[in-house]
Amino acid sequence: MDFKESKPIYMQIVDRICNEILTGVYEEGGRVPSVREYAASVEVNANTVVRSFDFLQNANIIFNRRGIGYFVADGARKQIVAMRREVFMNESLPEFFNEIDVLGISIDEVAELYRKRT
Repeated sequence: MDFKESKPIYMQIVDRICNEILTGVYEEGGRVPSVREYAASVEVNANTVVRSFDFLQNANIIFNRRGIGYFVADGARKQIVAMRREVFMNESLPEFFNEIDVLGISIDEVAELYRKRT
């Protein structure tokens, strides 16, 4: 996996696992790879994946069945969308609005491009 320097690696792994849940690679109630398996697949230290799994577990996206492994929690997709929506609304949109203001782009221009994208 190629990592960006602008974001911690464990959070990039969190994003990847969330994408995999949203796209159906891992279904709600289904098992996700073990820490070691996932670490090998993304070529990182297992401790980094442990940190990612801890984050996801604290966010109620995955849960651990002791001795069996990690599983996708019921409602995980809904939780991921809610988390991402909050980040988008509170972080991404304000940055976007600032950028269009600085560049002198009107919201009408943005709306027109949005309508044409489909």
